Amino acid sequence: MTRLLLGNIRSGTTSEEIRKFLAKYGFPPIECIEHLVGDDARSAAVLTFKDVNQDVLQRLKPRIHSVYWKNRKITAQVLTSNFYG
Repeated sequence: MTRLLLGNIRSGTTSEEIRKFLAKYGFPPIECIEHLVGDDARSAAVLTFKDVNQDVLQRLKPRIHSVYWKNRKITAQVLTSNFYG
């Protein structure tokens, strides 16, 4: 299980919109999406991928990091096991 932090997403973005966005850029299916609600400038989501290792996500990350989506410059960070336990 590997996790990706998707930051600076627009508040109110649905899980389905996130799934479609990542599929467009060749990401594997997402197991779980946890929305982290902040003020509109700090909304984020933690995406969990089953049977995908960190190396795969590290190679895919540049496809979406700093991409403009829904009038926002998206950030992406692969979370290591040290980060989330």
